[in-house]
Amino acid sequence: MKLAQISTGSLRLRFLLAVMLWVALGVAGIWFTATRVFERHIEQMYHEELEVHVRELARLTELDGNGRPRLMRPLSDPRYEVPLSGFYWQVGVPGRAPLLSESMTRGRLDMSVAHSPDIAHKVERGPTGPAITYGLMERGPDGEEIHIVIATDQSELDDDIASFTNELSVWLLALAALLFATGLAIISFGLRPLARLREAITQLRSARVQKLEGRYPSEIAPLVTDLNEYIRQNGEIVARARVQAGNLAHSLRTPLAIVTDEAERLVQRESCASSGRVLLDQAEAMQQQIDYQLARARSAAGARVPGSRAMLPELAVPILNAMRRLHPDKAFELDAPADPVTIPADPVNLSELLSILLDNAGKWAKSQVTMAIGMSDQGQLTIRIEDNGPGMNEDQIARAFEVGTRFDPAMPGSGLGLAMARDICENLGARLELRRAGSGLTAIIYLPA
Repeated sequence: MKLAQISTGSLRLRFLLAVMLWVALGVAGIWFTATRVFERHIEQMYHEELEVHVRELARLTELDGNGRPRLMRPLSDPRYEVPLSGFYWQVGVPGRAPLLSESMTRGRLDMSVAHSPDIAHKVERGPTGPAITYGLMERGPDGEEIHIVIATDQSELDDDIASFTNELSVWLLALAALLFATGLAIISFGLRPLARLREAITQLRSARVQKLEGRYPSEIAPLVTDLNEYIRQNGEIVARARVQAGNLAHSLRTPLAIVTDEAERLVQRESCASSGRVLLDQAEAMQQQIDYQLARARSAAGARVPGSRAMLPELAVPILNAMRRLHPDKAFELDAPADPVTIPADPVNLSELLSILLDNAGKWAKSQVTMAIGMSDQGQLTIRIEDNGPGMNEDQIARAFEVGTRFDPAMPGSGLGLAMARDICENLGARLELRRAGSGLTAIIYLPA
């Protein structure tokens, strides 16, 4: 899974944040608990060890003939014999020089901790820094007070705790990285069906397939089934809309023809000629608007229908043949790539668009119309329809897409062609552009590749 696929508000981001939060809380909890448990355990171990050593030191201590303390033998722990090792002991008798461990080459221990037969503990400053000190007081043969003190540097305990904490932190960080990587793998695997669904929808939108295909988990399968049913129903709705548009056109055409016929009869009567001409003009305007709005309704019904696709130049060949019969004195040429091109567009709408532009070019061309299929510099599919007619100036090009615009009343037509072509292009997600080409005119359709 690429990080580039992760965007704000995505499921991946939500799952990743949840995994990161859970891993962070879990690892932090383990770290805190383990360090606290180890700290208590090691402290208890140190205290128990010092208590054992102070009792051992008390058993080994005796007074010589002069009342000075001495040991019958060294302590069992050799660290008390290493200079400044951090492990020290001291035995003192009032009025006598204290007996010191070989490790204590400087400083003294506080004898006040050894004030009773019970073992006392405190933390004070020792020969090499803060020390954990244990002490007790015993009586000699003649009732002398013998003060026995043993100590360990606090740094010894702190170093053991720090060493454990550092090592634990490294291992827990490695565990966190492993858990996070596992979470990424689980998220990637769990969302793979959604990725396949996205790819299937992309193929559907690009007209590579007619419906969503493939097997999906039970949680997603109902969605896929509903989408396929929606696509099917949408196609039926489009088909019915086109039929209804045709029926509406047919039902309006008859009464409008009757109105037009009656208006023509009125024009022939001198007393009603003026009213007849008004009716004829309005009937023509009505017919123009009916044709335009019905054409818009038909093209809008098939706009961006999922799964719709058209093949070029296959779609254009029968249209060009029809144009050759409609304009027998004009040559219609096709310049297309060797490999067919699939366009995610409704073939009926695209056919109507090409028919309008080719017919318009055939009306104005002197001798030739060329249709070329290619790619623009921006990676868009282009269809260029070029004629060698008189062309248009810039002002005419700016007004060409207005409904009812006719630059030559003698030329057959209703002035709706280019306006309808523009609307069809918008419904297809395409763009229509007119340009002067020498003495003629070029219409360029920019389609999504």
